[in-house]
Amino acid sequence: MDKCEFIVENGKMMKNKILRLREKEILYPTVLSPMAGVTDVPFRRLCRTLSGNRLGLFVSEFVSTDGCAGEALKKRKELIFGAGERPFGIQIFGKHPERMAEGARVIEELAPDFIEINAGCPAPKVAGKGGGAGLLKDLPRLASIIREVRRAIRIPLTLKCRTGWDETNINVLETLKIAENEGVELLTVHGRTRVQGYYGLADWEVIGAVAESARIPVIGNGDIISAEMALDRLERYPVSGVSIGRGALHNPWLFGQIADALEGHAPREIPLEEVLGIFPKYYEDMLESGATSPGALGRLKQLAARLCKGITPENPEFRRHLLSSAGAEIFLERLETVREELRGFHFSPDHLVNLNGKNEDELQFGSQFKK
Repeated sequence: MDKCEFIVENGKMMKNKILRLREKEILYPTVLSPMAGVTDVPFRRLCRTLSGNRLGLFVSEFVSTDGCAGEALKKRKELIFGAGERPFGIQIFGKHPERMAEGARVIEELAPDFIEINAGCPAPKVAGKGGGAGLLKDLPRLASIIREVRRAIRIPLTLKCRTGWDETNINVLETLKIAENEGVELLTVHGRTRVQGYYGLADWEVIGAVAESARIPVIGNGDIISAEMALDRLERYPVSGVSIGRGALHNPWLFGQIADALEGHAPREIPLEEVLGIFPKYYEDMLESGATSPGALGRLKQLAARLCKGITPENPEFRRHLLSSAGAEIFLERLETVREELRGFHFSPDHLVNLNGKNEDELQFGSQFKK
């Protein structure tokens, strides 16, 4: 697979290769990675709006097919998506091929653009029960799941996986071959093992090797926190796109900055005033989506905690004051009162060494989860 190259012509982005999902051409090779408890309708809308509608693919929070089916499955809040979120995929997980297939068949009736199988979640309650990254320890079962889901649906089928279970079992190339043989049309590779969890740096050399060997588009995922890093990965490795998860929590403007860079413009710097200004609308969107005020407050704090790490110079007192708010109204009031106080501060998320907040500069394999 040739390297994806970008050429700017008459102010518009041109590419010698466009990210394709069957007949769909996706202009911007970016994906908002699904994150449970984060990437719901309000957060996806936030990222889409801040990008100027220049975000490539959207994927739902993952939903289990093991516990419910039929009409009950259709009512899951994770399956809700808006008209502006196209192309949109729904990600499913589980360990039973027949249930995964039935769940996919039911979900197809909701008219997503694609369905994605999760073989990457490292959480013990998922991987430890044989789903998510647990499937990387049982590739025949993964093959059976893909085969049955492929038979059950007509729309495109994609897969997301990790590089393997641990550093002694890097089997992502085997996973790729299974995916291709069973009809998967796009593969996203998170460049960590299940045992790593979210620690250490993602192994982009492995991601690149997978993309080099693939007959289907491969999306790379891991550690992208700036437009510069995104373009570097797109140029240096033969991937068809980049998927961004925690980086979007630290900087939801990132997709727009990547689009700027791809279009030949300098990525826009985000004024701190604009950072502080996104919270009222985000809160309104959460309430409109059915969140309670206490639930929405938790999400406001979740986003604020990440964004505060990008404020320079650091202001731990502001962060503490904001995150100790007892209610959403108090949170929003405190944002207003600090505007003058923060004059001269800047929003510079690119200064983060990595998303774990540690000075990691090499791959690390740990034992954060039981093997």
